[in-house]
Amino acid sequence: FYAYPLYRNLDLSLRNYTVRSFVQGDAPFTGLANYRTVFDNPTFAPALLHTAVFTAVCLLFQYAIGLALAVFFNQHFRLSATLRALFLVPWLLPLIVSASTWSWMLNSESGVVNAVLHAVGIGPVNWLTSPSWSLASVIIANIWIGVPFNLVVLYSGLQSIPAGLYEAAALDGAGAWRRFWSITFPLLRPVSAITLLLGLVYTLKVFDIIWIMTKGGPTDSSTTFATWSYRLSFGNLLPQFGPGAAVGNLLIVMALIFGLLYIRTQRKQALS
Repeated sequence: FYAYPLYRNLDLSLRNYTVRSFVQGDAPFTGLANYRTVFDNPTFAPALLHTAVFTAVCLLFQYAIGLALAVFFNQHFRLSATLRALFLVPWLLPLIVSASTWSWMLNSESGVVNAVLHAVGIGPVNWLTSPSWSLASVIIANIWIGVPFNLVVLYSGLQSIPAGLYEAAALDGAGAWRRFWSITFPLLRPVSAITLLLGLVYTLKVFDIIWIMTKGGPTDSSTTFATWSYRLSFGNLLPQFGPGAAVGNLLIVMALIFGLLYIRTQRKQALS
């Protein structure tokens, strides 16, 4: 279930598949021609940039907001468990529901977001139909969906930090910020590392949110490797299975590189 799809995708990227040859399985071997086609395509550079920006911005805000909420709920105030459970709703909803909801909220004509902006004297924004705002729109939606995951994992990490460390620091005169930067943040590094790694792998391959909200447009302004791979393989009258598989393999390589970097960092920390 894991190895065969990887092999099949690699085989697709190394052959000239058409609809006929895809069914009959007699596609000629072309080597790296599909990868050269992808690299020479004018969509490659914008898709790479959008993938990097989408991934970096989502990871930054998901982690920062999730960490802030985890520290907030770690105070164990009244109704904290109930509120924490409510924050899990975006994570539990099917992605098609979340993406459709955000599409409605960001609609240029009848969206609630533009209605609120109009109430405070700000003109309507074409969130999903403007090349300047489409990428920002899908980033906002994905941040909203990913925050609960960061909250749950980081909150679990906070539970493992001994309360005695905070008490000793408070007796020594350390304030809240000092305790956070000297105790909480350093001791959360292992949990933070795995949270960011899992978030990165997930965010790199986000497809459904972008496709439902903008389909990578307008004019490729929100196209990432995931949506481009799908469009090449299934979004045209003449499917380009080979180049689509090549783009998918590039995503796998990117995720693999970061995974290996994480493993190497963990080994260095274990040895030290």
